[in-house]
Amino acid sequence: MNQRPGNQLFDAYFTARDMREVFCDQGRVQAMLDFEAALARAEARVGLIPQTAVASIEAACRAEHYDFAALGEAIATAGNSAIPLVKALGKQIAKNNAEAERYVHLGATSQDVMDTGLVLQLRRALELIEADLAQLGETLATQAWRYVAMPLAGRTWLQHATPVTLGMKIAGWLGAVTRSRQRLLELKPRLLVLQFGGASGTLAALGEQAMPIAEALAAELQLTLPDQPWHTQRDRLVEFGAVLGLIAGSLGKLGRDISLLMQTEAGEVFEPSAPGKGGSSTMPHKRNPVGAAVLIGAATRVPGLLSTLFSAMPQEHERSLGLWHAEWETLPEICCLVSGSLQQALLVADGLEVDADRMTRNLDLTQGLVLAEAVSIVLAQRVGRDTAHHLLEQCCKRAVAEQRHLRAVLGDEPQVTAELSGAELDRLLDPAHYLGQAHTWVERAVAEHFALIA
Repeated sequence: MNQRPGNQLFDAYFTARDMREVFCDQGRVQAMLDFEAALARAEARVGLIPQTAVASIEAACRAEHYDFAALGEAIATAGNSAIPLVKALGKQIAKNNAEAERYVHLGATSQDVMDTGLVLQLRRALELIEADLAQLGETLATQAWRYVAMPLAGRTWLQHATPVTLGMKIAGWLGAVTRSRQRLLELKPRLLVLQFGGASGTLAALGEQAMPIAEALAAELQLTLPDQPWHTQRDRLVEFGAVLGLIAGSLGKLGRDISLLMQTEAGEVFEPSAPGKGGSSTMPHKRNPVGAAVLIGAATRVPGLLSTLFSAMPQEHERSLGLWHAEWETLPEICCLVSGSLQQALLVADGLEVDADRMTRNLDLTQGLVLAEAVSIVLAQRVGRDTAHHLLEQCCKRAVAEQRHLRAVLGDEPQVTAELSGAELDRLLDPAHYLGQAHTWVERAVAEHFALIA
């Protein structure tokens, strides 16, 4: 591959290989050449150019014919990638068919080539992201059912709250994935559209044949013909970027939860282990959440890139100066970051290691305090809410001060034992009996996932 040197040390960590291939120099150039080849076929179909010119144009529309380093140098003078590429394409065609060279790029403008080329790349990127999201959803659905009834401490403000289940937590991650998949389905018709407007968006250079050529070009590329060219209306691209930002954020939430559950003090859920994974250069005992780091890193980086896309929306008149340029590397980088995050999420979700015993022990770290609400709710129905709340609050304080289990303190409190039997207290202080609708939430999240598949 004739590709300029780049920063490749971190690619395997932060970017999926398939996605990097979509947006490497060869991928970018080939997408623009695909536009030029399709334009020639469309114009020949309508009769604007001779059919005999098409084969020569198509033969030259192969990225391996071009020197990317030379194109990069030329872009610094030309101001965009299409101008030097079209010149190089013309020279390549002229080597074999000087007649055909005159029909290259007829009626199009540089932004038509670059924007449609980008859309072709985004179509492939979207396929990769959708496939990974679907696989991730399937894995999370399986894991949510597997751990649907496994209690662990709920945490609010990073402190132990009432019990939840691991399945419920995973179902929360699954729901976010499902909603992102729905968003991608909804935006796809708006995103996968042709850009073809010529110099100022009117296609005046093609005269009466403009619309037939535009329709034929859209058909050749299997894109939708939009209501009008969108040279300076960038909402389609920004919408896609925004959904990718939501995906990055949702995966970051997954990564944050996993990393917190992996903390030494928690030690409840872990990324899958592998030789050399998560080690330290100096501490042999370390098991670092290296996958979660990618999820959190992408969730941190993508919003800044997304702000560039939003900032670049107020583009001037019919062609932008600088704002369009600000997009060129931004949206591809977002795609790459999200792809890397998805790859790591797939590895983490599929190989979750769960320490159920540690979850049970952690639930009892506060010696029953996490279930004070359960006792208070039942007691309130017998002695009144304020009385019950005050009574449980005092018992909790006493349990902490005396370093005793709440069950023992409650068993010594006459106002409690007058209303609740020992068996009732044992049941109320069992986490498995205070999980509320956790099972229902898992059931609903999994059902929503499968409904999207159907």
